[in-house]
Amino acid sequence: MEESGTNIAWWAEYEVPLKIAVIVVGAFVLNKMVRFALNRYFKRESARINVDPTAYNFLKNGVSFLILVIAFLNIIYAIPSFRQLAVTLFAGAGILAAIIGFASQTAFSNIMNGIMIVVFKPFRIGDIIEVDRQDAYMGVVEDITLRHTVIQNFENKRVIIPNSVISTQIIVNRDIADQKVIRFFHITVPFEADLDKALAILAEETAKHPLYLDPRTEAQKEEGSPMVEVIVRYLSLEGAVIRTYLWAENSIKAWDLEMDMNRRIKLRFDEEGIPLAVPPRKVWMQG
Repeated sequence: MEESGTNIAWWAEYEVPLKIAVIVVGAFVLNKMVRFALNRYFKRESARINVDPTAYNFLKNGVSFLILVIAFLNIIYAIPSFRQLAVTLFAGAGILAAIIGFASQTAFSNIMNGIMIVVFKPFRIGDIIEVDRQDAYMGVVEDITLRHTVIQNFENKRVIIPNSVISTQIIVNRDIADQKVIRFFHITVPFEADLDKALAILAEETAKHPLYLDPRTEAQKEEGSPMVEVIVRYLSLEGAVIRTYLWAENSIKAWDLEMDMNRRIKLRFDEEGIPLAVPPRKVWMQG
């Protein structure tokens, strides 16, 4: 009898912590199992019907949030003092609703805007977007959660933007319909340089670059339209400003194409004896 009484006393002393521990561990394990099962199912279905995983990813986050809420409510119910407090608070349901509504405005706004993003798809996971042109948050959309959108920028850093904020911004989506990208490539040659030769070299180097994408339609090819368009954009104080249009399959390849063209044109102009323009300078001598 004494041993039985000791066991009862021990259980009474540790009952609440054990229940909380079981709830926390159970919620963690359940969340892992559910996400693992959903990952396998969604991965298989995405490959089968060729759809983007944005909605699926948002659903997984929603399920995780629901499991967390249920676990939290069970923890509240497992603690007697909190249980009594909850009953007391629910007695004043009107005041409680007002407090919760005021406190959760931002959270609810983030959730609703996250749903709108998933439904109307201004961007999807994997898209390259530019948010807020003033601060230039640009990168690949990595995740869309219930609260925020995660962007991996080109410095491999993560930019976390609340859904309620990103929904009010002007967004440049480089992948929403057509991933092809055009960049304006400018170079300035002095007036004494052979302009026609410079134009021809720029067109030749652009056309033979492996990252350059021929933008012509089949009809334009049959008509004999040039593969690369090179123009004299304007005349500046330094010389003639030449422009060509660099087409590439996506933003990343367009960036690589533009950087490599700087190197190629400089080396080719050096070989052909075509100088690059130098801005005029004034030198003041004193003494």
